[in-house]
Amino acid sequence: MIGPEAVLVLLTGLGAGVLSSTVGVASLLSFPVLVALGLPPVVANVSNTLGLIPGGLGGVLGYRAEVREAGRIARAIVAVCALGGVTGAALLLGLPPGVFEAIVPYLILFTCLLVGVQPRIARWLRERHEQRHGERLAERRHMSPATTVFATVTGIYGGYFGAGAGVMMVAVLGIGTDLELRIVNGLKTLSLMVGNIVAGLVFVVVADPRWDVVALLAAGSLVGGYVGARIGRKLPDAVFRWAVVAAGVVAAVLLF
Repeated sequence: MIGPEAVLVLLTGLGAGVLSSTVGVASLLSFPVLVALGLPPVVANVSNTLGLIPGGLGGVLGYRAEVREAGRIARAIVAVCALGGVTGAALLLGLPPGVFEAIVPYLILFTCLLVGVQPRIARWLRERHEQRHGERLAERRHMSPATTVFATVTGIYGGYFGAGAGVMMVAVLGIGTDLELRIVNGLKTLSLMVGNIVAGLVFVVVADPRWDVVALLAAGSLVGGYVGARIGRKLPDAVFRWAVVAAGVVAAVLLF
């Protein structure tokens, strides 16, 4: 791939890296561009997954303080997203194309709703606990079994397709833990990176990516991921929350 198309893919990687580290919808930009350039959907998906791995690395580097602060939750995210990524990649290669097309937009819209109302849900859970037990609910700095299950399901979806997976992970961690949103954003970026790495390793063995596209996306996304993390760390909680909701709604509308 040379000329204007190569420049377009490089810039797409840059933009996708920024989106991955901020609102978590990188594939919303990169996947349609690759399809528009004539790549078959599965080849585009595989190439996109591989090309966004450096973007995740750049993003995690930018969020390294937040990831360290998360402690054992970060390690749990690596484990569940690695498992989910393998499962999702197997589903992508083994199921008929478009098998989840009908439900994915609704799933993304539902998680957007959860991200938007998360502070109210958290407040309601605390008040309910206090009424039942007469004591304050301790800060949740670990993942409960239910949160672990939902994080794994999100990892599976990320390995299968990925558009909106970051929005879903923000919803899961925002409701299932009491971590600050900046830490949730760092963990979301970590989850996307792990999912892409694991799914990418599967694709390298059994699929046929376009390596020229992968290289261009990778170069752009590496820079974009780091830049996006620097932006994401400075976003006020309310701005970040509603930016995630807006990005998720756009993703769902396009998928419709």
